Amino acid sequence: MSQNTPPTIYCGLDIAKPNLQLDLLGRAYELPNTPAGHRRLRQLLAPQATAHVVCEATGGYERPVVAALHAAAIPVSVVNPGWVRSFAKAQGIRAKTDAIDAQVLSAYGRALHPQATPERSATEQHLTELIRRRNQLTDALVAERLKATGLTLPVLQRQAKSLVRRLEKDIAQVEALLAKLRQASPELEAKTAKLQAVVGVGQITALSVLAECPELGTLNRRQVAALAGLAPHPRESGTWKGHRKTGGGRPAVRRALYMAALVAARSNRHLKAFYQRLKSAGKASKVALTAVMRKLIILLNQILKNPNFVLQN
Repeated sequence: MSQNTPPTIYCGLDIAKPNLQLDLLGRAYELPNTPAGHRRLRQLLAPQATAHVVCEATGGYERPVVAALHAAAIPVSVVNPGWVRSFAKAQGIRAKTDAIDAQVLSAYGRALHPQATPERSATEQHLTELIRRRNQLTDALVAERLKATGLTLPVLQRQAKSLVRRLEKDIAQVEALLAKLRQASPELEAKTAKLQAVVGVGQITALSVLAECPELGTLNRRQVAALAGLAPHPRESGTWKGHRKTGGGRPAVRRALYMAALVAARSNRHLKAFYQRLKSAGKASKVALTAVMRKLIILLNQILKNPNFVLQN
C-alpha cells in the first residue's frame, strides 16, 4: 500500500429482517432495515472515503441494503456466515449479539481483506429470484405428492389434487417467465445456449448455474470446483491418509448439476466413459457421479471463459 493511500476502513454490518447493526470505527449504530435506515447508513459512511462494508449473506434480508450501498458506490463484501463464525471462535469470541457480530465483521475485514461483491444487474437479480422460486415450488410439489399418497378421506384427496394442480400451474408460470427473461436478454440467451450445447445440460440447469454461480467464466478450474463444493479436500495427518471429501461451497449449484450429471453419465460420450472408468476402478456410484458433476462445472466454466472453446460431446 502506498504511503499516500489512506487505509481502508472496514465497517461491520450485522443484518436482520427488522434492523441493521453497524460497527463504524468502534462506535455502534442501530438502524432500521428500511429505505430510511439505508439512507442513514449512507450518511454515516459518507465522511469515510475509504469505507468498506462487510456483511453476511442472510438469505435475502441483505439484498436491499447491499443494493443501496452499490448505488452509493460504497464497496461491500457479502461473506459466508460460516466463515465469519469460525473466525469469531478462532478469536475466542463465544458470545453472540448484534453488536458483537458487527464488531466481528469489522475485524474479519481488517484481517482478511475480502473482495468487494460486484453489483448484479437487474437481469441477474430477476434470474436468481425466479430460479429460487421454482426450486421452492418444486420442493413443495414433491412433498405434497408424497403426502397425498397417505390420504384416504375423499375431501382431503380433493384438496391435495387441487394443491398439486396449483403448484404445477405456478411452476409452469415461473418457467414461462424464465423463458421470457432469456429472450429479453441477448447476453443471457447467448450464455444459456452455450451451456445447453453440453449433452445433459438443459435450460433449467443452465439458468440455475448462471443464477447461483454468476462468477462462472471468470474462475480457474480449482476455484470453480471449490465454489460449487465439488473439490476433494485432503484429510491427512502424519503418515495417516484418509479419504478425500467434498464439502462447503454452494448447495444450489450442486442441486442444479445433479440431474445433469445423471443424464451426462448415460448420454454424454466423454462423461459416460469417465463415469464408467471410475466405476471399473471400484469407485462408489455416488463418488463417480460427484466426479462427473465436478467435470461438468469445470467444463461449463471453460465454455464461458474461452470464446474459442470447441465443444466435443
